[in-house]
Amino acid sequence: MKRSGLLILALCAVAVACGDDDAPTTPTNQPIVFGAAMSAGQEVPPISNAEQAATGAATVTFNVTRDASNRIQSGTVDMEFTLTGFPAGSTAILAHIHTGAAGVPGGVLIGSGLSAASPVAMPSGSGTFSARNITADAATLQSIVDNPSGFYYNVHTTVNPGGAVRGQLVRR
Repeated sequence: MKRSGLLILALCAVAVACGDDDAPTTPTNQPIVFGAAMSAGQEVPPISNAEQAATGAATVTFNVTRDASNRIQSGTVDMEFTLTGFPAGSTAILAHIHTGAAGVPGGVLIGSGLSAASPVAMPSGSGTFSARNITADAATLQSIVDNPSGFYYNVHTTVNPGGAVRGQLVRR
């Protein structure tokens, strides 16, 4: 009886040691969604002209493909924003993701495709925009996923070509 008890105990130990820790990981290819609550006061320096009351909300979605270790291998980006509080007749001419923590300006990483040639007119001081399937490299996508607060989304206007509203990315 003692032997069978020891044998059962040994088999249980072997079963635990042979758990699924070494089993391949199933990649998580679900979309990754970020938001940014934008305001003119978050721009660097803060906006103090006619657009100083402007605000906006951006949603950025990464559509990724991952490897077995869940590292991003490729992906595209969808961007959309809604703007309010601008003076009537304002025009948004650029929108993109920049590198930079709160209060720190940084370079553009991922553009939206919005341009002065195809602007967002805001006849009543409000406007919306969306773009789909924007190409971005895997390393950039992974760095944003790893540290979203180190990146921001902003929208530029003809009155504030350096940026009118800005907000740090937050994963949803």
